[in-house]
Amino acid sequence: MPQVVLVTGCTTGGIGYALCEEFARQGCKVYASSRRTETIADFADPNIEKLSVDVTNDASVQKALAQIVEKEGKIDVVVNNAGVIAAGPIVEQPLDHVKQVFETNTFSILRVCQAVVPIMAQRRSGTIVNVGSIVGEVSTPWNGVYCSSKAAVHSISEVLSMELKPLGISVMHVAPGAVKSNIASNGTKSFQLASNTLYTDFLSNIIKRINASQGPHSMPSEEFAKQVVEKALKKNPPRYLTLGGHSRLFALFKWLPRTFVLGLLWRSYSK
Repeated sequence: MPQVVLVTGCTTGGIGYALCEEFARQGCKVYASSRRTETIADFADPNIEKLSVDVTNDASVQKALAQIVEKEGKIDVVVNNAGVIAAGPIVEQPLDHVKQVFETNTFSILRVCQAVVPIMAQRRSGTIVNVGSIVGEVSTPWNGVYCSSKAAVHSISEVLSMELKPLGISVMHVAPGAVKSNIASNGTKSFQLASNTLYTDFLSNIIKRINASQGPHSMPSEEFAKQVVEKALKKNPPRYLTLGGHSRLFALFKWLPRTFVLGLLWRSYSK
């Protein structure tokens, strides 16, 4: 019987879309979700179904999981991939926007896990994949709300990996580096400095930061998906996986003096 997979945040051009294609390529039954299914292009593989899920809404998440269980009888893998960028000086971010970013990037993971863990625990089997970021472990300027939301995801994944083990559920935290996706274009469209900004002189640096993940060192989303899916479908998935452009550099940063690393990153995005 094929494994049943739910992936959140599957808008066309993102890594969620590529993950769906790769899970299906490995013989899984896949549910590709987004708040609005029209943002997901049709898939060639008939084993992928599109599903409307608003990860910021309890009822929407519970309804979607109930639909999958009613049809498939189980859920084997959940990939918490939904996320939004939040570029700009952290002190100039409207608090309503900050709350929405955390709703999408962080609280949604708790919401989905609270709904799916009882389903997986009944069979004492399942894997939860949380997509964080390398900047959730080493922060960069001009994307502080995003960095902090992903730092929280990292902590949540670590705690879940301990607390869900007795229930037979594995947790894998993925910390992508630079991966080709639509995140930069979406970030550019939504970004603007506040009218009373104190950071006019840094506009070019902020734009540089928004586009940092889409440079020549970015990993193709298909390759990213292939490696993540391979690990996620193992009997005992790794607790942590980092890959993509600059991921090795950021892994090194974690071992270097923090003041040095933050100084280096500030110089990179302040000239």
